[in-house]
Amino acid sequence: MTNIQQIMKMGQHLQDRIKQAQESLEAEVLEASAGGGMVTARVTGKGDLTALVIDPTVIDPTDAEMLEDLVVAAVAAAQKKARGFSEEHMRRAAGQLPLGLPGLF
Repeated sequence: MTNIQQIMKMGQHLQDRIKQAQESLEAEVLEASAGGGMVTARVTGKGDLTALVIDPTVIDPTDAEMLEDLVVAAVAAAQKKARGFSEEHMRRAAGQLPLGLPGLF
């Protein structure tokens, strides 16, 4: 096999591994909380919000701003966790690229 054929075969293999990794990210569920667990956000491995759980004791009609802040904090923390998880997951899927492409993931 020539070098170009080997490179094309490796590229196809890498593409398949990345596609599988992306599909598995959709099935992964990550969560983060704010306010000592009063608000919990669940996201997919890709960072898409799937659920938001709010402890009823934190619902105060006179202080909606506090609840809003907790929701934003929980969602942001869950999405940050998902980004880190996704980056690591894709790095593992890509493996060691022989072409030396720094900063690919």
